[in-house]
Amino acid sequence: MSWLHQPRTRRNALTAATGLVVGAALPTTAAAQTLPAAAAQYANPVLWQDFADIDIIRVGDTYYYSASTMHYSPGAPILRSYDLVNWEFAGHSVPVLDFGSKYDLNGARGYVRGVWASSLAYRPSNRTFYWLGQIDFARTYVYTATSVEGPWNRLTTLNTVYYDAGLLVDTDDTLYVAYGNTTISVAQLSPDGRTQVRSQQVFSTPSSIGTLEGARFYRINGNHYIFLTRPANGQYILKSTSGPFGPYTLRQVLLDLPGPISGGGVPHQGGLVQTQNGAWYYLAFVDAFPGGRVPVLAPVTWTSDGWPVVQLVNNRWGASYPSPVVPSPPRQVTPMTGVDTFDGTTLKPKWEWNHNPDNTRWSVNNGLTLRTATVTNDLYWARNTLTHRIQGPTSTATVQLDYSAMRDGDRAGLALLRDSSAWIGIRRDGGATRVVMVNGLTMDGSWNTTGTGYEAASAGVSGGRVWLRATADIRPGSSRPGTFSYSTDGVNFVRLGPAFTMGNSWQFFMGYRFALFNHATQALGGSVRVARFELSTP
Repeated sequence: MSWLHQPRTRRNALTAATGLVVGAALPTTAAAQTLPAAAAQYANPVLWQDFADIDIIRVGDTYYYSASTMHYSPGAPILRSYDLVNWEFAGHSVPVLDFGSKYDLNGARGYVRGVWASSLAYRPSNRTFYWLGQIDFARTYVYTATSVEGPWNRLTTLNTVYYDAGLLVDTDDTLYVAYGNTTISVAQLSPDGRTQVRSQQVFSTPSSIGTLEGARFYRINGNHYIFLTRPANGQYILKSTSGPFGPYTLRQVLLDLPGPISGGGVPHQGGLVQTQNGAWYYLAFVDAFPGGRVPVLAPVTWTSDGWPVVQLVNNRWGASYPSPVVPSPPRQVTPMTGVDTFDGTTLKPKWEWNHNPDNTRWSVNNGLTLRTATVTNDLYWARNTLTHRIQGPTSTATVQLDYSAMRDGDRAGLALLRDSSAWIGIRRDGGATRVVMVNGLTMDGSWNTTGTGYEAASAGVSGGRVWLRATADIRPGSSRPGTFSYSTDGVNFVRLGPAFTMGNSWQFFMGYRFALFNHATQALGGSVRVARFELSTP
């Protein structure tokens, strides 16, 4: 799969009901690199978690941000912010990956498939959010909801593959899609969004540039713009003054621009968004493995002839900028770190399963119960592995686990999960229980298992309850260690096993995650209960 796709914002031209300004005039200042002093500053990355292929929109006074999730379920998370800097989880556009049995780990696996770069838009005429994305190069799906929290329902399935699509709700309420790799096309959808009315190629990328993809589609000040990425080091924009089908002219936005994360890549594949007072921002991502692809924010000005210019600091994407001037938020957003006691009866949207879960084998009721769902010695085949993004640059996950209902052959614990993985957890064999650190879980480039892991350290435990801890240093320029420890009282922790070196290749696309798992190697029937999960930073 070529480099995935990025954010898209909605045009500045929406109705008063959305709080956006129709036909907002663009600033006429050109690439002035000097920014005004301000008391308040924000630091990049604005969020050090893995949220790639960003699409960003504003509806009224609220910003929404959609991202890729590949094989994780539910898919296409939506984040919410009131200031472009502080974000919280709001929901998911794709409730379940019902695109074939491989997404259920049923005879096949969907690793590095699923939800790639997709698009989020809001249509004020019917007060509805739209998500559009292609799956498996087979067809395109459209989901809608009147609230980002859901419920999200499938509106239609289109047999056309809109690769790396950007959805535009134009000022006349017409739905357009910009899409493609190298060859860029625009499609017009029917008024109800269920069928394609027209499609036309509008641009062919020059060989001197190479690949352009990751389309985001805008109507700004009467012009149509298609924002495109050159993976993984450039960003370009197409502009048409003659309507959505062009002709378009091309301009480079950035190329090989130093980013604000030490050891990380070039900011790219993002989207544009306008604040309530008319200021523009570009939210891009930086390749920062092993943690993944991390969002960074920069202000944008426009030239007098209608081209965007990223505002730089010392000829690079700034490590900090003056904070956006926005209305006071109605409340503080929910922190991305902290404690989850699994209160209530549903999972919070920060959690995503590795592939679709077997919903008969887990429950939330003021605590999370994981019943064994798969008999396997391979964690990559085990269903009902529940994942949480790692907070950078370093963070620690601590889990309180009741293992008293485990059965012989069961394995349960806390993993650092990717195509190269390690975990700490409980093994029950022959009636004996041990806490173990397991290393050497690996996949090849086709995402087939090449190693199911080996025990690197162990200790005896008893009493039915244990605290497991994993600490991850995901700074891309560091040695990338993951370390594991355990406690029998929740206070005194004992290190177990050697440091695990997290991989930093980009080909798996998703970054490392903390993962809670429980699988059988002999027979189903056992269970564990997670009473508490805490994500903390130094």
